[in-house]
Amino acid sequence: MGDHAPGGGRVLSDTAALGPDDEKEKADLLEVGRLLFARECTFMRGAVALSGLPDATQPEVAFAGRSNVGKSSLINALTGRKGLARASNTPGRTQELNFFDLGGRLVLVDMPGYGFASAPKGMVEKWTRLVNGFLKGRPVLRRAIVLVDARHGLKDSDRDMMTMLDKAAVVYQLVLTKADKIKPAELDEVRDRTLAEIAKRVAAHPTLIATSSETGLGIAELRAELASLA
Repeated sequence: MGDHAPGGGRVLSDTAALGPDDEKEKADLLEVGRLLFARECTFMRGAVALSGLPDATQPEVAFAGRSNVGKSSLINALTGRKGLARASNTPGRTQELNFFDLGGRLVLVDMPGYGFASAPKGMVEKWTRLVNGFLKGRPVLRRAIVLVDARHGLKDSDRDMMTMLDKAAVVYQLVLTKADKIKPAELDEVRDRTLAEIAKRVAAHPTLIATSSETGLGIAELRAELASLA
């Protein structure tokens, strides 16, 4: 019913037909994800330079996406805590890596948003050095979650991020955000286009999840995916 995650764990897929045994396995995986994200999630620290990173002692999952893609809202929805990750209305304002400890089992890393056209060149260069250095030198980083606005699909800045992840040999998974803002047929079209594109990428995880922080669509499935990495 699902794909095998790198390392042998089972992950959910919404594209395959489910038999009775698969339905039970899916329910079990969803429950594991629910229990993990029911744990206390606390802010650890923010790092503006590689020297400020916390000790690499727990598995980590990093969240990347264009500015205003809904990254903070998704992290808050996953953890069930509205004020955990702070959203900014100013693109490019948050230029640090923020680390959150999920019950001593998994660390969530909120990466700086990208794709802000009006940012000064120096800020973009600083962002690139920080993010690239983190991705290449973090042995506990199990996966990067690349968020894509379902209303717009992949943009060149998303492709640049994917190329950076490919070169860093970091497995990444695409997640569509704001899926409630478009019609089901349009969502299917965006999903198909995105899946076709990531099939050509060397480090891309094959499973795509459509989410909505407002309606809860896909949140349980994403929790289960991430629980397989803890």
